This record gives sequence, C-alpha cells and structure tokens, in this order.
Amino acid sequence: MQVSLSNFTKSFDGTPVIEDLNLTVRSGEMMALLGPSGCGKSTTLFAVCGIHRINKGKILFGDKDVSTLPSQKRNVGVVFQNYALYPHMSVFDNIAFPLSVRRMNKADIKREVEAIAGLAHIDNLLERKPGQLSGGQQQRVALARAIVRRPNVLLLDEPLANLDAKLRLEMRSEIRRIQLETGITAILVTHDQVEAMSMCDRVAIMDKGKILQLDRPTALYEAPVNRFVAGFLGNPPIVFAEGRIDDGALTTDDAIRLPLPKRLARRTQGERIALGIRPEHFGGNHPDTVTGAVSFVEPQGREMLFDIKLGDKTVLRSIQPVRGDVKIGDSVAWGLETEKLLAFDAAGASI
Repeated sequence: MQVSLSNFTKSFDGTPVIEDLNLTVRSGEMMALLGPSGCGKSTTLFAVCGIHRINKGKILFGDKDVSTLPSQKRNVGVVFQNYALYPHMSVFDNIAFPLSVRRMNKADIKREVEAIAGLAHIDNLLERKPGQLSGGQQQRVALARAIVRRPNVLLLDEPLANLDAKLRLEMRSEIRRIQLETGITAILVTHDQVEAMSMCDRVAIMDKGKILQLDRPTALYEAPVNRFVAGFLGNPPIVFAEGRIDDGALTTDDAIRLPLPKRLARRTQGERIALGIRPEHFGGNHPDTVTGAVSFVEPQGREMLFDIKLGDKTVLRSIQPVRGDVKIGDSVAWGLETEKLLAFDAAGASI
C-alpha cells in the first residue's frame, strides 16, 4: 500500500510545526523519518495513523484519502517505544486483541495468532504475561500485535529506544526480516542513524519540519545535500575544516593547508568553504599527506579511533585497524583520500 502526504501541514496552538510537506512511501518499502528531537518526524507519523488531525493537505493510502478518517478506520499497525502491552493479559491475548475487537471467530484468531507468533519467534511464549518477558520479547509481542491485523501500513515510533545495545542489534534485523517477509509498507521514526540506515530502503532526513534529503542510505552518506545531513550521518562523525580557497588548496582559519578535490579547481580564489572529512578517508596510503600530532586514541575492539591535531583549531579523525605503533603525542604524516572529501559553501550547501 503506497502512502502519500500532499502539502501536509500541522500546527499546534496556531504555531506551524510542519508546512506543505510532500512525501511518498512506496508500496512494500520501509522508510525512515530520521532527525533530531523536535524535527517533526513523530508529528508526521501520528498524522499518518490518525492521532493528529492535519490542518491542511491530504494523506492518501493508495488512492484513498484518509485525511479525515479516525485511527480505527485507517487499518494501521503501530508499535510504540513503550510497547503498550496489556499487563493482565497473556501474550496470546495481547496479540489476539485487534482480532477480538473485530469479532473474528476463535478458530481463526488462534490460527492467525499462532502464525504471526511463529514469524516473530515467540510461539513458545504465548501463555506468559508481559511482566515475565524480556524487553526484546515484549517488543516482538508488540510487533506481532501490530501485524496480526494485516494493516495497510506499519508505523514504528522509536521502537528500539528502550532496549540495550545487544537487543537493539538483534531487533533491527528481526523487524526488517518480518517486514520483508510480510511485504508490508512501513514507516520508522528514529533519531538513531544506525537504525535508519541498516533497516530501511530509503531515509528522509528531517529538520525543523522539513525534509532536507530523501534517498537510499548509501547515497545520503556519500552525497549529502548540505552540512546538516553530512554531520547527522556517520559514526565517528565527520570533521569540518573551514577556511578559504587559496592557490588550489584550502587554507583553514588556523593556517593549515589542505588539498582540494579536483572538482573544486575552478572555484573562486578566496571563496570561503568547508571541507567535510570522514574518518575513513584519512589515514591510508594516499598521495596527499597531512602531518599532525596524535591527541587522542580510542580502542574500539577491532578498530581504533585517532584524533590528529593539525593546528590550533583543526583536528582530523581517523579510524583504522588496531595498531600498536602510534601513541598520544606522536607526530604522524597520514594520507588523505582527497577526491572523496565533501565540500560545502558558506551557506552550508554541498558543492
């Protein structure tokens, strides 16, 4: 089921939060709405499910305008951050609840619940109460309850926020597996870039009620439209070196000279720009080298993160395989993968 938002506008107490937003979620795809707190992603999700009434525009499920329909008539499945399970009911009854409300007969309910429980790998937990389950198991129950009704759209509002790191990793793959196996159209709201990029076909980066960029995860990472998108994606985060174009190089504000990608060769002399340098593009064997002092070393298991101080302000990051030949205070001359560097003009737009 395709979901389309056309000129979607939502205000609270007369203050616009989202104005004239347009978005299409293709049938069968999983899309993330990704951005910082207050960017409008949850407001958009709640408008799709009917919790928020929109002030202007349309919300279409396929060709059907559902803008004025109440939540219960939109046939959406919602999974919230806090699971929202009924503590006095068994797992079976929690999952069965949407079907019971529809007055489906008991044999059909049993068949549907057992099928979805098997898909979610919780078929051995059906007699337990939510209080007897781990966080990951409770999240699977919430997901099964949302899907058992065969909704047109599955909406996920920060579904992994309350789980520990190991469970988040497990549930990312499980939610994606179930979404692919059912073929359901899904919208994920999250502020976690790893969740968005690992689980979804496309990601919409939002800020201040607007979609800044919508694309496949790899395209967003490799070709962000502006500094905000570039800075929001990537862990460890990107470093921005700011300065002016000076004789084919960038002279930073603390007088460090860095090479420029060839595509910037015709930019105006003296123009103020920023280079975006990701940690994986600094530290290899490349013709262009940059010299600095190691100011920080962080072992991360199979990799190590280094901060290299070049001047008073400019510090580059490098992530490399584990090595024991570099320590804090050492002077190093490491290669820079110049042609993969990002660049942004004074207004923050990609160049």
